[in-house]
Amino acid sequence: MTTYFLMIIYMAFISLGLPDSLLGVAWPLIQSEYGSPFEAAGLVSMFIAGGTIVSSFAIGAVHKHLSTGKIALVSCLMTSLALLGFAFSPALIWLLLFAIPLGLGAGSVDAALNNYVAIHYKAHHMSWLHCFWGIGATMGPIIMSRFIAEQNSWRGGYFTVSMIQLALAALLFFTLPLWNRMAAEVHKSPVDLKADQKLQAVSSHKTVGKTNSLNIKGVKLSLVSFLFYCGVESTMGLWGSSFLINVKELSASSAAQWVSLYYGGITVGRLITGFITLKISNRVLIRTGQTVALAGVLLLLFPLPNSFSLIGFIMIGLGCAPIFPCMLHETPARFGKENSQAIMGYQMALAYTGSTFLPPILGFIAARTTIGLLPFFVLSYIIIMFISSEKINRVMIYHSQ
Repeated sequence: MTTYFLMIIYMAFISLGLPDSLLGVAWPLIQSEYGSPFEAAGLVSMFIAGGTIVSSFAIGAVHKHLSTGKIALVSCLMTSLALLGFAFSPALIWLLLFAIPLGLGAGSVDAALNNYVAIHYKAHHMSWLHCFWGIGATMGPIIMSRFIAEQNSWRGGYFTVSMIQLALAALLFFTLPLWNRMAAEVHKSPVDLKADQKLQAVSSHKTVGKTNSLNIKGVKLSLVSFLFYCGVESTMGLWGSSFLINVKELSASSAAQWVSLYYGGITVGRLITGFITLKISNRVLIRTGQTVALAGVLLLLFPLPNSFSLIGFIMIGLGCAPIFPCMLHETPARFGKENSQAIMGYQMALAYTGSTFLPPILGFIAARTTIGLLPFFVLSYIIIMFISSEKINRVMIYHSQ
């Protein structure tokens, strides 16, 4: 029964990942149909991420009134209707309007499930949770590329994903009783002894309470890490297809398939990471992922054959794979269980702030120069993330002594 319950949680994260990769893949056709400026994709992305920021900050209050299962159900319904609105939008303004509920739905379920798994499950469960996000994010471009190749249309892709979301919402509805029963049972089950001892040791010097959680040593550095990690992931997802079409001269359908391989790298990487966490610490996996992503970006920087760019996209995906789930799972260990829900909300809010503002910055500049700047932006984001992450490690080592 516990395994079945975990699968329900994982299915909820598939619904979270499905819409994330659609906009970047579909944008070349959307831009052409609407006659919108190139950087307008960044504006739509900002509206989506803006909704996630609001819901991430509000998750603590929402969770007092709704269970995690109900939050997942409502969020899935909200995103399904928003995506349906995308499919029938007659103009850019309607995309902006439907982007708001799309973001609100994504942010609430993201923060709620991440905190739940971070507290009650082990590191490999967190990696596999985000592996299922990657499954959804990988399926999105594949679905969209099929409609682009066969019908030269992006609307069918959004409609299909909307129907998948609706089916997942139906599954969540019929399993609500299971959510309530298993949530109570899992809540009574302690985290493994080693992890629990670590939580107690780390949290003993922390200031308890939501109002003071931002003053805990290392929290602000953690927020910077989340900001620029999502800057990397979302910038690649939003502008990767445009980079491949305009710089590498690929067709729209081929570019969509390449972007799906980028998300596929994230997915496969998180599946593998789930097993590796049984032997290697989150800290080492975070550092390794950043190094692999850095190597992937370097392949995009140089004028190499297109096959190297494909390898670069996959490597960036593989590098991103362990970073986000491992940072999330470290939250209670770094800052204490009593502070984790508040800090988790802040981390998710800053993550979506990165998704909101960093990709549009590139879009604004690229519209006036070239999208060939993509690797340079991603490189700078990785470097900043790496520096802040290493500073957190030093802070944690100091306080553990």
